Amino acid sequence: MNPDVIHSKRAPEPVGPYPHARRVGDFIFVSGMGPRRPGTKEIPGVHLDAVGRITSYDVAIQTHSVIQNIRFVLEDLGATLENVVDVTCFLTNMKEDFSTFNKVYGEYFAKIGPTRTTVEVLSLPTPIAVELKAVAYIGK
Repeated sequence: MNPDVIHSKRAPEPVGPYPHARRVGDFIFVSGMGPRRPGTKEIPGVHLDAVGRITSYDVAIQTHSVIQNIRFVLEDLGATLENVVDVTCFLTNMKEDFSTFNKVYGEYFAKIGPTRTTVEVLSLPTPIAVELKAVAYIGK
């Protein structure tokens, strides 16, 4: 197994054939991360109907959970959120969720100051409203 390919036992299992992260030199590339709880199918802040459709959700709860999952992956590599230099954010409802998402995001990243791109997408691979992809720098 390639030591630069990271599968964290503390983060939720990926929903496809990809690792949680890859380390390339002094950079860590964290795959798109959702809010699922590690070791379960539970999605914090999401309520589903009998056939698995979202009936309601709380984007603040999901955002906190996503960032915690990213933190787990980074910590497994000896890094922290303070090492994050770039974040790509995916929201399924920009108009309704951006303000709340931005407030929670700022609690973690405002002082760190990574660059960021936020886009709206029609849907995500699981019934979630937010996903983040991060790049961290662990050099000097």
